[in-house]
Amino acid sequence: MKIDVLVAEIGSTTTVVNGFHHIHTDTPQFVGQGQAATSVLEGDVRIGLGNAIKDLKKNLHVESLEYEEMFATSSAAGGLKMTVHGLVHDMTARAAKEAALGAGAIVHMVTSGKLRRTDLKKLEDIKPNIILIAGGVDYGERETALENAEKIAAIGLSIPIIYAGNIENQEEIKLIFEDTEKLHVVENVFPKIDELNVEPTRKVIQEVFEKNIVHAPGMEHVFDMVNESITPTPAAVMQLSILINKHFGDVLVLDVGGATTDAHSVTSGSEMVSRLQVSPEPTAKRTVEGDLGMYVNLKNVVHLIGEEKLIKEGFDVKKIFNDYKYIPKTEEEKRFVERLAEEAVLRGVERHVGKIRYVYGPTGRSTLAEGKDLTQIQYIIGTGGALTRLDNGTEILKKVVTQENPNNYLLPSKDVEILLDHDYIMASLGVLSMKYEAAVIKLLENSLYKKK
Repeated sequence: MKIDVLVAEIGSTTTVVNGFHHIHTDTPQFVGQGQAATSVLEGDVRIGLGNAIKDLKKNLHVESLEYEEMFATSSAAGGLKMTVHGLVHDMTARAAKEAALGAGAIVHMVTSGKLRRTDLKKLEDIKPNIILIAGGVDYGERETALENAEKIAAIGLSIPIIYAGNIENQEEIKLIFEDTEKLHVVENVFPKIDELNVEPTRKVIQEVFEKNIVHAPGMEHVFDMVNESITPTPAAVMQLSILINKHFGDVLVLDVGGATTDAHSVTSGSEMVSRLQVSPEPTAKRTVEGDLGMYVNLKNVVHLIGEEKLIKEGFDVKKIFNDYKYIPKTEEEKRFVERLAEEAVLRGVERHVGKIRYVYGPTGRSTLAEGKDLTQIQYIIGTGGALTRLDNGTEILKKVVTQENPNNYLLPSKDVEILLDHDYIMASLGVLSMKYEAAVIKLLENSLYKKK
């Protein structure tokens, strides 16, 4: 059998391969899906990738499978590890973090102000894939970013460095890192007090990922099979979320995975709330919750709910701990993962969304808005195995807008449209959209509005 495109999603626990055909026509087709355990522990992710392709051939009932192009996304072995170093925590450090998260990174460290010896020791222990240095609005404070750059350069880490701070420092930064070929100087992420500018940095992070980063054992050999782009999986989902906003409207995408729960929102919010905002928010925002996973962090989610509560709800928690692998098999395991997914969704949204806050001063009470305004969201879309492969994904997502809201969160309204990525292909479509946007829109509509 010969098809146009394969897209591999190399995840923390599972590797998924999706096949697409007629990608150059007006009727693109999702052919099928195969999956297998990601083989990081075996020392080569190609093993899991090969097993996923075998599973796809089995599902398609074919002996051989040829393809013209192969793309990939990856979040294996912890994904893209970054550290971020800015000036003021609520300004440049936060802006730099937003850019890193939006590009699909896992941010392991954020510092504000001048780096201390303990910060540098932690930085060396983390062994990041990329370091992002920011600090100072344009033509503002200069010294902090320069001092931090000198300290980071002295460590001698042979990794890409991105500078996205005060533009007055750019020539100095080039001199500080003149011995490295991996310096990338981009526009300031926080050029003015009331302006975020994260897209240039986000784009460079994704380019650096593909050119320089080896994420997991065997990833350096994946290009033996992949002849197109390799993108961080969360960045691919963000890319597709931005495309949904462009073609359909404001969107919140919730991706519940084996290791993390990610929320991607693309919305400018309401005019009324924007007038109350204490600091700017990016239009496209991603948050990643590294403690909310359905397999790697299963015990942590159980702790958040409460083991006693789960036992009262009828779950044999100890038995599930002993028997459960990365894919639930029994009916009890499926109900259990759905319960954990519900907790992950609600907590993930709670950490992503902004809220209304009241403060009191000499003139009385004032109303302020902090964080991301989701009130104008038109679509909530669920992806990831826990939401798309089990029975109650839609019901779980509905609880985002039907739950009580005593904390004045800026949540979507109850008439928002709830959709599921039935084919579980959003990450694949995200990386495909960089080359085949029109086909991707049709494939996405087929997945979201698929008849059961």
